[in-house]
Amino acid sequence: MKRIIIFLLSVLMISAADAQQIYYSQPDNRDGRNLNFEIIGKINGNYLIFKNTRSNYAISAYDMDMNELNRTDLKLLPDKTINVDFIAYPDFAWMVYQYQHRNIVYCKAVKINGEGKLLTEPVLLDTSEVRFFADKKIYSTIYSENKKQIMVFKIQKKNDRFKFTTLLFNDEMKLQHTSVINTDYQDKKYLFSDFLISDLGNFIFTAGNRSSSRDFIEQLSLLVKAPAEDTFHIQPLDLREKYIDEIKIKIDNLNTNFLLNSFYYTRKRGNTEGMFTAVIDEETNRLIAETFAKISDTLRMNLRDKGNEKTALNDFFIRDVVLKKNGGFLLMAEDFYTQSRYSPWNRWDYLYGSPYSYYSPYSYYSPYYYNYYGFNDWNNNSDTRYYYNNILVMNLDSAGKYEWTNVVRKSQYDDQTDNYLSYGLMITGGKLHFLFNENTRRRMILNDRTIKGDGEIDRTAPMHNLDRGFDFMPRYAKQVSASEIIIPCMYRNVICFALVKF
Repeated sequence: MKRIIIFLLSVLMISAADAQQIYYSQPDNRDGRNLNFEIIGKINGNYLIFKNTRSNYAISAYDMDMNELNRTDLKLLPDKTINVDFIAYPDFAWMVYQYQHRNIVYCKAVKINGEGKLLTEPVLLDTSEVRFFADKKIYSTIYSENKKQIMVFKIQKKNDRFKFTTLLFNDEMKLQHTSVINTDYQDKKYLFSDFLISDLGNFIFTAGNRSSSRDFIEQLSLLVKAPAEDTFHIQPLDLREKYIDEIKIKIDNLNTNFLLNSFYYTRKRGNTEGMFTAVIDEETNRLIAETFAKISDTLRMNLRDKGNEKTALNDFFIRDVVLKKNGGFLLMAEDFYTQSRYSPWNRWDYLYGSPYSYYSPYSYYSPYYYNYYGFNDWNNNSDTRYYYNNILVMNLDSAGKYEWTNVVRKSQYDDQTDNYLSYGLMITGGKLHFLFNENTRRRMILNDRTIKGDGEIDRTAPMHNLDRGFDFMPRYAKQVSASEIIIPCMYRNVICFALVKF
């Protein structure tokens, strides 16, 4: 009997250790379904969320139980505010915003505290003259992993030339260096990746070259601008007569490397063959490793939900890359496609047929767009059905070779909107938590699948404290501490926020 009691106590202790606590914010009629928002982060123990409806801008501060402590109306933001970005620190945050007055676009920054209140007067960072109403962002803001390097940049196109203007700031928003660089550019033939900045202040991105506007990349170069230089160092990469699509860059600041990943193909518009990986030393710009890792037929069969093994990977897109201390990394790719009565789905149109496939000045661009929410698709009349299915998890070593692979199985679809589909990623306790909705008895239930360091998947029970009426949007979730994540949710046409503590 004593042994049974000890066993039950141990089970309860393990369950308590793995259990989650969920705290919901109270529904506020001001936060309707047309709300745009961004989860800023945890500042001075409070959770800050930026909110925007039409020309109304505010920051809400929540306590540890998601009770709203303060709602600060941002009256300094004009009606014609084009874009707002945030860089959050433990005790304050920078808000970088841009707006147009007459034919001038202004880019300014202001510091806010843990209640969302202003700590400083706005600081002018830069201006641009435009000949029209710039309803799309002119400036982009990026920052390093340690948040000591902040860059505001813009790209202007004229006569097949791109002019890069970069402004490098420190964490006190003091200007360190300004560069103006002109480069050649062929419209609809070049494809730029995300733009990133390292802890050392290096500004990096890739430029891909295609034979036509809807072909895969056949030539690739990494461009690096050192913090005090006014030129790009161009590092060509040998694709070995293979083809790739969109490049995902990850900066390994611990090992001072640049990591490039993409799916590769052996012929144009062919089937996905495997993963292309290139590792470049940040300090010397030297290529350390370049690998084309073919995906096995066994894994293809495991992934196949439709079609045959050859096409099993054609609808997978890289979503996340998580670095390891030894230079290796975990890569997550998700099976995603759409169906519409008006146009057939294909990967090439999705990647290269949209206006975001190449950088267009005065058009929307942000490397963080996936986590910024806005109901832009509720008025979609194209009768589109979205599918988000299995997640492929690959553990690769520092040279891009497979150590293990596994599949997080899920099957999701919805019509007209994909706000409740896909997944949110939480990294805690040496595990990866995949948070996603599953239909259970006509109700969407938030589930948690975890992967350990050896690749073993733990199918945990559904989340605790899942109140009825709250529909979660995990794809817009943001991890705000080592053990906390905020997940937006919908309650009776009002947007709320759920704090999940692991």
